[in-house]
Amino acid sequence: MGDFGGGALYLAFGMMCALVEAKRSGQGQVVDAAMTDGASSLMTMFFGLHAAGLYSLDRGTNILDGGSAIYGVYPCADGLYVSVAAIETKFRAELFRLLDIEPGHDGPELRSRIAAAFKTRSRDAWCAVLEGSDACFAPVLTMAEAPENPHNKLRQTFVEIDGVVQPAPAPRFGRTKPSLPRPPEEPGAGTREALLEWGFSETDVEAFAAAKATDLTAK
Repeated sequence: MGDFGGGALYLAFGMMCALVEAKRSGQGQVVDAAMTDGASSLMTMFFGLHAAGLYSLDRGTNILDGGSAIYGVYPCADGLYVSVAAIETKFRAELFRLLDIEPGHDGPELRSRIAAAFKTRSRDAWCAVLEGSDACFAPVLTMAEAPENPHNKLRQTFVEIDGVVQPAPAPRFGRTKPSLPRPPEEPGAGTREALLEWGFSETDVEAFAAAKATDLTAK
């Protein structure tokens, strides 16, 4: 959350905002993106809910932090897991219907009934019943399983580069398609070309190499 969410993404967003503003004003500016600021910003909704009296500071008592039976993760008969997030009434009713359990007030009893229902079938069997419905259901997949998920395969959410499966670039654009990531280069690869591009002469580069000022082993 800090490194990638509050830090990197907020920095990238800040840089894009600054570029757009610079085109309008003709002026540059410093983009100050602290991880603590970004992570705190991601908590805005919860601060708002707490201020409105709709979010408790006690852990595990709120609908989104494990306090609700209809928003959580449950084990199946084969030991694999599924997740549900049927917050709205219509989604909750669909979940109860497909699980074949009686509706009830959110609490330990309802949690037990949902847990017992999921224990009656395997994860894949529940996928056959619930996927495509409005029950707000999803299987919990491992990193090995996620690339093989039909939705992810259709979306091409993952790519394989030099035998390594990894997430594809995101987000996507209708006109400018992002290039795929490249395998990591060997130490020193590209250094010579970069120095020449930055304005150093061949003599300078050879002097750097002779003085071992930089790694130019990969040519």
